[in-house]
Amino acid sequence: MKQASVYIRLGAMMFLQYAIWGAWAPVLWTYLVGDPSKGAGLGFSDVQASWVFGALWLACILAPFTGGQIADRWLPSQVFLALVHGGGAVVLFVLASARQFVPFMGLMVVYALLYAPTLAVTNSLAFRHIGDREKQFGVVRVFGTLGWIVAGWILTYGRSAHLTPEGQSDSLLLAGAASALMAVLCLALPHTPPKREGRNPLAFVEGFRMLADKRFLLFIVIAFVVTTELQFYYLPTSEFLEKQIMIPGADVPMVMTTAQIAEVIAMALFLPLLLPRIGIRWALAIGVIAWPLRYVVFAFGTPEIKALVIGSLALHGIGYTFFFVVSQIYVDKVAPDDIRASAQSLLTLATLGVGNFLGTQFTGWIMNYFREKDPLTGLAMVGGAVDWTYVFLVPCALTVLCAVAFLTLFRDPRANPSAQKAEATEAAA
Repeated sequence: MKQASVYIRLGAMMFLQYAIWGAWAPVLWTYLVGDPSKGAGLGFSDVQASWVFGALWLACILAPFTGGQIADRWLPSQVFLALVHGGGAVVLFVLASARQFVPFMGLMVVYALLYAPTLAVTNSLAFRHIGDREKQFGVVRVFGTLGWIVAGWILTYGRSAHLTPEGQSDSLLLAGAASALMAVLCLALPHTPPKREGRNPLAFVEGFRMLADKRFLLFIVIAFVVTTELQFYYLPTSEFLEKQIMIPGADVPMVMTTAQIAEVIAMALFLPLLLPRIGIRWALAIGVIAWPLRYVVFAFGTPEIKALVIGSLALHGIGYTFFFVVSQIYVDKVAPDDIRASAQSLLTLATLGVGNFLGTQFTGWIMNYFREKDPLTGLAMVGGAVDWTYVFLVPCALTVLCAVAFLTLFRDPRANPSAQKAEATEAAA
């Protein structure tokens, strides 16, 4: 009974952790670049909006040196999480009313520095209190995806019921409310004292020796490029669905949860079924190929094929599961035991950190380039039309190249020698 209580609390932690993120990340772009004269947003440029989104990825690069060290060395994890989520709630409530770029960006940087370390700390806290990591962590983590989905549904309900206060961002207000709830919940999480020795914030450096393996280097390069192109989904999709596909703004948050629903199905059903049969190479290939297929649909999407466009959102969940989840499995399989954690840190740095940040900047530049220009100034117009075909053909072309390179040059990995020895010992036993 006591153990069941622990799992319930860990599941609730994951639910709120990702509900906070899912409340603002899918839809904030439309609010940032919307025309304020029409009451549709803040009127930021595409480049400014990309910097707002990039703040979180920069903070993810810094997180091991900041919050990660505090949680590892000085504070119990549940206390650290309560403090930063409480502070994050305050920042989000203020941010919801900010109207100018400089104060908005400043507040977003503060919030990102508070939130970024919690992504790793919630995982490490869960690992400390579950028995079988391989079998039980996925069950706990899936509640995070459910939290992301529910946040989208709540936003859609709130917009349909016209509950958003005028002049404020409903997505940021919802994220603030979820963050406040998370701060309270964290005080009820299992006690998780710090490991006084802490983690080495430069641990990923040890993983660089893996890059001497040409196959691993190819994998890291492809993972990096694929991650940069994923920002063409995360940033402008809400604007695309509303302005190009003519989905009512109130319905966009719920429609976008199609991707997360597909992710749950892919993670719970397709991946366990297919991975043992097709191997890591083809599983990763499915992940890479899913994204250009979606971008092709987006590039030529019109209101007449609305159902196809909405259906193509499921390719995001499939691509995410088969590439990023399998990527972690691949790294764990090929890395020597003594640098396995370092190799995972290197993957995180290349994708979640540097790849995502540079991807946001590239996406903002492309959006700005293909947005309608003022004939007098030559500058992109606030709320101007976007040539969506060209916008989405850019990531489509780059991810197709990644898929071709991957299928041509990558081969199924062999386990590292120590893992092979362990498998042989188990077989003999």
